[in-house]
Amino acid sequence: MFDLFRSRDKSVRILLTAILSIVTLSMVGYLIPGYGGANGPSTDGNIVAEVGKETVTIRDVQMAIQNARRSREIDPSVMLFLIPQMVEQMVNEKALAYQAERMGIVVTEADTAKFIRDSMPDLFPDGKFIGKDAYAAFLDQQKNMSIPEFEDLVQKQLLLNRLRSLALESTVVSKADIEQDFKSKNEKASIEYVKILPDKIRAEVKLTPEEIREYYEKNKAGFKVTEKKGMKLVVLDPATLTNAVTVSDEQIRRAYEQNRDRFRIPDRVKARHILLMTTGKTPEDEAKIKAQAEDLLKQIKAGGDFAALATKFSEDPGSKVKGGDLDWVVRGQTVAEFEKVLFALKPNEVSGVVKTQYGFHIIQATEKEQARLKPFDEVKGELAADLKKQIGQNQAQTTLDAAVAALKKNPLQVDQIAAQYHLNVVNVEKAGAGEPLPELGINQDFEGAVSTLKKGEVSQPVAAPGDRMVVAVITNIFPAHQASFEEAQDQIRPQLTTEKTDRLLAQKTADLLAKAKALNGDLKKAAQSMDLTVVSSTLFTRRDSVQDLGSPDLVPEAFTLEPGTLFGPKTIGTARLIGKVIAHQPADMSTLAAQTDAIREDLKRAKARERNTLFEDGIRQQLMKEGKIKIHEDVLKRVSSQNS
Repeated sequence: MFDLFRSRDKSVRILLTAILSIVTLSMVGYLIPGYGGANGPSTDGNIVAEVGKETVTIRDVQMAIQNARRSREIDPSVMLFLIPQMVEQMVNEKALAYQAERMGIVVTEADTAKFIRDSMPDLFPDGKFIGKDAYAAFLDQQKNMSIPEFEDLVQKQLLLNRLRSLALESTVVSKADIEQDFKSKNEKASIEYVKILPDKIRAEVKLTPEEIREYYEKNKAGFKVTEKKGMKLVVLDPATLTNAVTVSDEQIRRAYEQNRDRFRIPDRVKARHILLMTTGKTPEDEAKIKAQAEDLLKQIKAGGDFAALATKFSEDPGSKVKGGDLDWVVRGQTVAEFEKVLFALKPNEVSGVVKTQYGFHIIQATEKEQARLKPFDEVKGELAADLKKQIGQNQAQTTLDAAVAALKKNPLQVDQIAAQYHLNVVNVEKAGAGEPLPELGINQDFEGAVSTLKKGEVSQPVAAPGDRMVVAVITNIFPAHQASFEEAQDQIRPQLTTEKTDRLLAQKTADLLAKAKALNGDLKKAAQSMDLTVVSSTLFTRRDSVQDLGSPDLVPEAFTLEPGTLFGPKTIGTARLIGKVIAHQPADMSTLAAQTDAIREDLKRAKARERNTLFEDGIRQQLMKEGKIKIHEDVLKRVSSQNS
């Protein structure tokens, strides 16, 4: 809440953000170039796409990319693939708008204004518009758009909605459709099942030396030993260099004089408050809230615990959990009414009831500090530490550059060079990709830095945990080769264990099914004879969750097979399952009448979506044949590559 009352136009920002969300998808579509249709070079290097008489320019693309990146972090490498997808949506919507106009569908300025007014009445408190300047400033800052551009997007969205609504209005849902949907969603089934997990079987798998040798001989060509490298890791730790740095009083004094502004403290007050909010309240409600604030003030004046009362009654979520504590406040951080009272208080003094645009406050100043310059002696230790760190960091870079240059010149003298520059050396006898290394663990950047190096070559520095830097000098190369039996055993054991587990799992599942069939479908008795557990579900619909299993989609047989029928084996995750349908319970048709209207609307929307997909694809294909959609691939590729 403290952050809230520092910003006086948040309500306006919330309001406009809400209306912008109405057309978010449309904005993405219209501001990114079209894709598909006739291709060809652009006669104007600034035009990316044309749909009818409309054009999409490079500026439109840049605005769209900016909007997309504002809402989330996007890896630049993804943009090369993301832009064509966004382009596809943009062309579809432009094609629809073009077709809508050809069909005589019109959205007037009055329609657009009415939509905004009806959808967002808060834009017109007491029937008056909040103000063009605030509206325009927000659009410019947040979306880099003018009011006409924004309202054009709203108008286009309304146009598309009207075109798409035609499919919904013309969709017919029969009584049989409604009954079938109702039955499908409300009929119930129950099952019992046995789920056999591989973990227990894997734990029982034993491999003999003969099996391992036989597996190797049959699959010898598939076992490889990847290239490995011997290396020496030269490690630079900036902390070690920093600890060795000494700074003189003269250096510290000079730094103090050069950074006086850093140590100036303005007038500030350590404060806490209780806030009872009045935002959106009626005058009658405000009177009651003020009376409550005055009662709290009386309790505080009578010796009540300010922090306890703030925790219990304050409506500022940011400070109430801290007993109303706002920490240090300087001028300009709060609204004027709050600031005026706070800075007039003496230490530990409590204000009266203070009214701001957010509500009624009770304020206490717990400490006060006058503006001052911290003296040299007070900050000497802090400055000394900062100087040592700065000098140490500078020396670290200089030392690293010098050490790398020396290593490249004399790669056989790693230990001597490391000693000269006070660096550590770690010997790695043999390591391959994906193996953890001392100082680094598994580090993909390091693996990339050494992957192509030959014996005697030096890597680029790579960052390691703890702000350290590591440089590798390659001392040996162990080429990739076909693994011997001894080398392959670490690969053979997990592979052979998995294969053997899968075979045993399949066999055990087949045995269970065969035994259940032999017992006239008695899955429980068959499972007990094999020391397996049967799970019996309660009745469930297609929208429920099956006990200890999950989605009913995993066992569609529950609704399609007759009670008493066995089914499986099925693979669910890593497990195998044998099941049996126990019972069916028809939908309660007595409740259909009450749900008919809702079901009809859901089915209409679903059918309309399917029809719209076909309709929109047809419009696009027709406009492509007519040459109304043109994509300038040369410009599109240029824009995509520039933003990837």
